Amino acid sequence: MTSPCATSSGKSPDRTVFPHIRTIGTDGLLVSFADALSEPANRAALAFRAAIEAADLPGLLETSASLVSAYLRFDISVSDHGAVSSALETLLRRQNWLAAPLPGGRRRWSIPTVYGTELAPQLEEAAAVAGLTPEEAIASISNARVRVQTIGFAPGMPYLGELPPEWAIPRQTQLTGRVPVGGLCVAIRQLVLFPVDTPTGWRHIGQTAFSLFRPDDAAPFALRPGDEARFVPVTAEALANMRSVPDGGATFEVLR
Repeated sequence: MTSPCATSSGKSPDRTVFPHIRTIGTDGLLVSFADALSEPANRAALAFRAAIEAADLPGLLETSASLVSAYLRFDISVSDHGAVSSALETLLRRQNWLAAPLPGGRRRWSIPTVYGTELAPQLEEAAAVAGLTPEEAIASISNARVRVQTIGFAPGMPYLGELPPEWAIPRQTQLTGRVPVGGLCVAIRQLVLFPVDTPTGWRHIGQTAFSLFRPDDAAPFALRPGDEARFVPVTAEALANMRSVPDGGATFEVLR
């Protein structure tokens, strides 16, 4: 693995070399492992974020992980960019983060999902773009065990992947005016699950009763980066009965 650039030296970092560290605002740093999404880069971002938290850096206020980067914010009255950057460089040299194990405590979710029907009317269109029959598309998506790669766009909204190569389908050129809460949509080898009603360019292929955003809870986001999920096929009638059940019938087990 290439050595990280030394931002604490005052030199401009080489953005073509990974991993690299960059300054974000007056109190943040971002460690990036690639310039495009890949499974190893996402794994590295998740593992490195966990390592930052375990290191208990002086003044650490918060951390988060994006698709290929880990972010931290620190108290500038306790530390400064140079000291924190130096600590991050030491962590980066500890191992090859692209091959690091994922952090423990993640959860594997099984989420009941209706595919197609009037509840998710773009399944056939998405399947055709992927070169699959609707039945093949349902089997492909429902058998995939995808990882929450990051949370973004809307509160608690997960980006999940990676799907098999046939799902490298583009977004639509026109927006769908409204996908309801719990809608499962697909594009670019990823799934997204919507926490709120929203327009989207992703194709709506499945519908769940899962509530992703719970603003009154201590942990308002149901899914966390690193969690895994399977979208298990159920009938529309079964899903209707799950709407009054906690988590819309979704269950999880903790991964060690």
